[in-house]
Amino acid sequence: MPAGFAIHSRTRAAAPSVVDAYRPLPVANVSDCMARMVAGGPRLRPMHDMSKPGGGVLAGPALTVRTRPGDNLMIHKAIQLARPGDVIVVDGGGDLTNALIGELMASSMIRAGLAGIVINGAIRDAGWIAAHDFPVYAAGVTHRGPYKDGPGEINCAIALDGMVIEPGDLMLGDEDGLVCVPFAQLGEVLTATLAKQAAEAVQMANILAGTHDASWIDASLRRLGCSGL
Repeated sequence: MPAGFAIHSRTRAAAPSVVDAYRPLPVANVSDCMARMVAGGPRLRPMHDMSKPGGGVLAGPALTVRTRPGDNLMIHKAIQLARPGDVIVVDGGGDLTNALIGELMASSMIRAGLAGIVINGAIRDAGWIAAHDFPVYAAGVTHRGPYKDGPGEINCAIALDGMVIEPGDLMLGDEDGLVCVPFAQLGEVLTATLAKQAAEAVQMANILAGTHDASWIDASLRRLGCSGL
């Protein structure tokens, strides 16, 4: 077997109940509760319709793919292997020369009940994808089609702009971008994010009531040595 050309087994995945608990949470708040050190990079943007309230949000366990730039053979195989609710996450090297998916493959994923796809690479049929709320995140668009020769790997550790994703980790995406929550941290990050949500609800109520305490601003400026206060 040549190195870098293999299909591995996924041994664990975020449970549906955990995915449902994370789904309504803003990616920004989850990111804050992970020390603001984890992000999929600003190039990966939603290409689909997110205009409906709550629509187009990406949430599900990762089925990872590493592929040669411009080649989508292993993505086709990943669609066959994926379970309903999975998010296919593709490291295509960030190359935008050839599109890795389009309308036909997205339709296959919808038919299979997948939760979305993330591609560090390009898509095509952008108009069709933009007219549907099936979550598609990508780095760009080109009309040039892909090759289907390999190599690549399925269910291996990958990294998108420094964000490491292992098979079964939780992928989340909204208008602000993408975050991956490692499988081993799902419980603690969820607890912290729910607490942050509750605190922000109180803060918003105070802002609307005109009672928000902003004294921390001047306190911080004094602590940092700012003159002119």
